[in-house]
Amino acid sequence: MARSITVLGLESSCDDTAAAVVRLAGEKPAILSSIVFGQTELHAAFGGVVPEIAARAHAEKIDICVEQALAEAGLGLADLDAIAVTAGPGLIGGVLAGVMCARGIAAATGLPLVGINHLAGHALTPRLTDGLDFPYLALLVSGGHCQFLIVRGADSFHRLGGTIDDAPGEAFDKTAKLLGLAQPGGPSVERAARGGDPDRFRFPRPLLDRADCNLSFSGLKTALLRARDALVAERGGLSLADRADLCAGFQAAVADVLAEKSRRAIAAYLADAAARPHFAVAGGVAANAKIRARLEAVCAEAGIGFCAPPLALCTDNAAMIAWAGIERLAAGLTGPEEIVARPRWPLDPGRPALLGAGRKGAKA
Repeated sequence: MARSITVLGLESSCDDTAAAVVRLAGEKPAILSSIVFGQTELHAAFGGVVPEIAARAHAEKIDICVEQALAEAGLGLADLDAIAVTAGPGLIGGVLAGVMCARGIAAATGLPLVGINHLAGHALTPRLTDGLDFPYLALLVSGGHCQFLIVRGADSFHRLGGTIDDAPGEAFDKTAKLLGLAQPGGPSVERAARGGDPDRFRFPRPLLDRADCNLSFSGLKTALLRARDALVAERGGLSLADRADLCAGFQAAVADVLAEKSRRAIAAYLADAAARPHFAVAGGVAANAKIRARLEAVCAEAGIGFCAPPLALCTDNAAMIAWAGIERLAAGLTGPEEIVARPRWPLDPGRPALLGAGRKGAKA
């Protein structure tokens, strides 16, 4: 990575419209701009993201986002070396909005266009923020995905395990909805849990009886639903203390499961004999302070480095997409000429699908 590379990144896989400019000069990457337009208010009344509303908002905002990212970076299109865009996985309407915008810019300017797997963007973020050497162990933990990966290169990911049903972020969102808390659920549940007793409700720790690195959070969410219903039947409703205790117990269960499964993933990763072993956590749920602290403690026990990107780079953003584009360009991995939007796109296609395939292909 000796030469300077400047890339415009676009991200629109869920409910954040984002554009960013990242430059690599020598060995030092720099985020020149990062613009994110959220959609929380648009979806607040529905208790979750509505794909049609999200897609329309992306189509309305993506070009404005690009203009602001270039202006903040103080650059024009002529100063770029390439365009990188999330081509999947994600809500297909949103992904399509980003891909079509990127294809239009590339066609008008003649710049190379690089299609990026959204999950690869998260997995490679520790290289942008902390300069980690390959291979490192990554836990992608977000609203739609959760998996342990040995990251061996810009296009080389070995999955050790992942969720067989709900991802943690999805479980947090559903928990918030069950308890009448605001969306997105992760921050709401974390705030409520701060004043709660994590030991009042003893929720299950799914799949800890299995020696692999797979996870499950659907049953945990169901256990919380039953505990809520029992309280409502007994007392006629939920008090603020009840909500806080339910949130604290749920969060503690998620942290316990992720911590134990991380221990097992670390053991498998260390068999690779990395010279400078590191464990990195990325994705929206990585912003949860309780979970971060537990994972950092697990790494300290194992004697390996711990890396968690800044909070702004844990949630969906375009800087990670631009950086993934730089990684691919520097490695000579430009990909196919035609970039198409994909609702599903596993990072490790050689491993069997954890969530089932169906007509659209493997989910993860």
